[in-house]
Amino acid sequence: MVELQHGLKYLYTIDIPAPILEMLRTPSLQRLRDVGMNCGCEYTSFPIFLRPGSYHRYEHSLGAALIVWRFTGDLKQATAALLHDIATPVFAHVIDFVRGDYIKQEATEAGTREIIEADSQLLSILNRYLLAVDDVCDYHVYPIADNDSPRLAADRLEYTLGNILHYGFGTAETVDRIYQDLTVLTAEDGAAEIGFRHADIALEFSQLALCCSKLYVSPEDRYAMQRLAELIRDANRAGILNTEALYTTEQQVIALLCANEGFKARWREFTHLHTVIVSDHPERLLNPRQVPAKKRSIDPLVQGMRRVSELYPDHARQLHAFLIEPQTAWIGEPLN
Repeated sequence: MVELQHGLKYLYTIDIPAPILEMLRTPSLQRLRDVGMNCGCEYTSFPIFLRPGSYHRYEHSLGAALIVWRFTGDLKQATAALLHDIATPVFAHVIDFVRGDYIKQEATEAGTREIIEADSQLLSILNRYLLAVDDVCDYHVYPIADNDSPRLAADRLEYTLGNILHYGFGTAETVDRIYQDLTVLTAEDGAAEIGFRHADIALEFSQLALCCSKLYVSPEDRYAMQRLAELIRDANRAGILNTEALYTTEQQVIALLCANEGFKARWREFTHLHTVIVSDHPERLLNPRQVPAKKRSIDPLVQGMRRVSELYPDHARQLHAFLIEPQTAWIGEPLN
């Protein structure tokens, strides 16, 4: 994993295929430079989100593509991974919250084909490299690019490694050690799956991935996403935002919100969020909300063995406890 000169922070190789480099320059991919990976939470003042630097869908998309390229050498699959997030709206899964898709968080995946077909520059590159839209508009068909949780694939791997680094759960050396241990294995049903050569490194990754999973559904994360979803929904109803605006950039949407005094005040209030309390008594909270959210988990394979949860009972207990923990309590701000 090296740092490159052209603005990308952490990549998995400097040997980026020429077609991928060309596609990175298209409008659809460039837009993702200002669509964050952390769903608007990074704009709040919660201490856990006040990390230096940024982590955007552009970096994630390139990372996922390079992981697929490393393990398959197949431009078709790598391109599908590169393009898998081009339909992501601003603030990402917050828009799933706006649409009521709290648990699956798949509403924002629609529209990939339409965005590819609307980008003439991207279409020209695909045509030049004999890549059909049908080959690259659905990365779910390629198990190295994507598969069902708790299996490990490039998408899930990339954002986990990225967030291990971004949130300080591990160092660049930690992430590099994990990445170098990966290989392609065969899952229980015969499908290809990214896994680990060594059980101890697989366990280290799994423990760090669980730290990330807990952060994704922390009270601060869920509360921030819900409050931002309400702000976006109300701005849409008031005619401040429309659907097209959600597919621009976050800075453009923030500018639209702040052009209206009422929504500017609400945006400022959102950015000042810094403390929440969890309680079974909503009357004890300011602005209480009940916010369920998708729980993400990874249970990787180890070469010649089984999944980490089968090898390490203590980790299995931790993972199970996380997955069954209820999300019924109220979350709100302190009254004082």
